[in-house]
Amino acid sequence: MILVGQYDSPYTRRVAVSLGLLGFSFEHDTRSVFGDFDSMRTTNPLGRVPSLILQDGTTLVDSAAILDWLDQEVGPQRALLPTGGPERRQALQRIALATGTIDKVLGGAYERIVRPATYRWPDWIARCRTQAAGGLAALAALPWPADAPLCQAWITTTCMIRYVRLADPDLLPTGRYPALDALAQRCEALPAFQATYPADYIVPSAG
Repeated sequence: MILVGQYDSPYTRRVAVSLGLLGFSFEHDTRSVFGDFDSMRTTNPLGRVPSLILQDGTTLVDSAAILDWLDQEVGPQRALLPTGGPERRQALQRIALATGTIDKVLGGAYERIVRPATYRWPDWIARCRTQAAGGLAALAALPWPADAPLCQAWITTTCMIRYVRLADPDLLPTGRYPALDALAQRCEALPAFQATYPADYIVPSAG
């Protein structure tokens, strides 16, 4: 299998972490949605990441769809998302908060970095940051037991934490939310997270 996308994308990273935790071997294609846009569109017509190219040549797009396929492959006993009941609902709610926070941080970052300065909309940046801050506060208010089994909600939220601290660090300084600090510390120490650790946020460029 080939995973397409750079690890500064939390969506690509959560797929890579999940692949590692579930024991799948894969190659990593580090094309960028900005620097390699035309090439990227030959893999995913939307020009987005991640994509997962399977052994038979089938290409899966969108991290949620890829993660669903991984869970189906390993079966319900090893699946990273609970298969039903309140556990599944709670996990999906946490994932929704984490991915929503990612999207708002990403939207604000693109407005600040990609859009020409004369066209930037400060009110929109402020709105995105307010929404992201709301997501972080909501996640921080939830219990994250240190002895709980590692599931997709833990994985996605940890990838979100690292992304926020790269793309808009003022939103999540160390110590603001001790529960999120502890979650990140627990997960980032695991080999599957270490192998995908994005050291720097790669500033998007349309060039």
